[in-house]
Amino acid sequence: MRQIDLTPFRRSTIGFDRLFDLLEASARQAASDNYPPFNLERVAEDRYRITLAVAGFGRDEIEITAQQNLLLVKGKKDNAQGDNAAFLHLGIATRSFERRFELADFVRVEDARLNDGLLTVDLVREVPEAMKPKTIAIKTGAPLKAIESGNESAAA
Repeated sequence: MRQIDLTPFRRSTIGFDRLFDLLEASARQAASDNYPPFNLERVAEDRYRITLAVAGFGRDEIEITAQQNLLLVKGKKDNAQGDNAAFLHLGIATRSFERRFELADFVRVEDARLNDGLLTVDLVREVPEAMKPKTIAIKTGAPLKAIESGNESAAA
């Protein structure tokens, strides 16, 4: 993958450092490992779904951790059962993995399910009422008068 140079944008913007750091980290991660394969899906306006192909992993071998702005999915395969087997061909990957997903503000994990070798993680964005846009009613009539302070003599 081609490296993106964000230096010109960093010079002309203020306060977007976190965004540029996330983009650069994402580009490095995408170039380094692509296991397990996954899909990102927008299910509705504020709902998302991540589906990871984790064939061969059981529910007790996968750990999902949600922190502020980070979803971490780890898989650790127990190799004790494979020591006694004599495989002629081993095509199902059973190596341990760690997948990181940066989450936007107010995105939380709603549900996680493992079915038919697919791990599905449902996410929902819940913006607090205080952060949502508000429509301001426009009133008619004379403007409000300024409130006069009773401490005018103290200022003199």
